Amino acid sequence: MRTHLAAALGAAVLVGGTLLGTPAADAHAADYPISEFDITVGNTYTKGLITWYDRQVVVIGEHKSVSAASVESCRATRAYTLDTHDGQLGDGLSDNIVCAASASFHFDVPANVPGGAAVVRVCLTDGFHKPLLCKRYGR
Repeated sequence: MRTHLAAALGAAVLVGGTLLGTPAADAHAADYPISEFDITVGNTYTKGLITWYDRQVVVIGEHKSVSAASVESCRATRAYTLDTHDGQLGDGLSDNIVCAASASFHFDVPANVPGGAAVVRVCLTDGFHKPLLCKRYGR
């Protein structure tokens, strides 16, 4: 009888601990600030979200190109993390270039200082990664 009671109690503690632990993990993830970005040049754009973590930012979004006439008409997204004095901490680049299409992207940008980046500069670039237009976004 004691064996069955101990097993039942152990299972209840395990299940209860798992269920009670889940909301705390979700609430913790929600503690990180999120900023929207939108950079448009003509009919092309990059838009999405920046999630601000303590030592990096995550950039997620979509970019679009309307022409494949040349590499200059293709598009990509680049982001830079900056400290409070506008010193560059890191940079990241979308892993895809789009030509006459749109595509999703997701990349991390390091900001390895206490508290993380103060500012993120997001750029819509051409196919050679030359910036066409950049905008700054604060935490």
